[in-house]
Amino acid sequence: MRWLLLGLAGAAVFLYGRITGDAQLSLLTKGIPVIALLLWLRQAPAGTYRRWICIGLVFSLAGDILLDWPGDLFVFGLGAFLIGHLAYLRAYVSDSRLPALPALLLALIAGGAMFAILASSGLGELLIPVACYATAICLMLWRALARIGHPDLQPRSTWLAAVGAALFVLSDSLIGIDRFVTSFDAAPYAIILTYWLGQWGIAASAFRRTKA
Repeated sequence: MRWLLLGLAGAAVFLYGRITGDAQLSLLTKGIPVIALLLWLRQAPAGTYRRWICIGLVFSLAGDILLDWPGDLFVFGLGAFLIGHLAYLRAYVSDSRLPALPALLLALIAGGAMFAILASSGLGELLIPVACYATAICLMLWRALARIGHPDLQPRSTWLAAVGAALFVLSDSLIGIDRFVTSFDAAPYAIILTYWLGQWGIAASAFRRTKA
């Protein structure tokens, strides 16, 4: 519980910095919620699933910092989050390798719609990196959804991972829309809140994961 309280405190200070325009305070505190999740995950059962979720959080933390670092490090932040998505994908595959075709269809629709919206605005030299990123998101979401209904997994774990993955995809979509399509005032808050909730869901799925 103390780690979650640390994460909430860090989130509150970050939002205060963002609202007041204190860029340095925001940069210093943005990663605290994810760090808190990493510390909290030490209490989850050890194993392949927890290890890859932790790796995903570490690269997400790097992406957090790179996206807010002074200067345009967007491509590097994108790369860090790409590796994070692949780490989550590896965690989900360790639990289930069933084809789950309906889940694949939903993931393709979500990822395809996101890429189509971004590409319609003209991505230029970022077209291929964003296409690769959208593909990774599709695969990650697919395998998160594929865990739902698995006979050996706790429903709570499968739904937490699925909803967390969906929120992460939504957060990434909002980043792309705000950066490449049309900027809107609520974007920074919508992006970070859906991102934090998504990461919490993914991390929480590592607790009481199996029925055994």
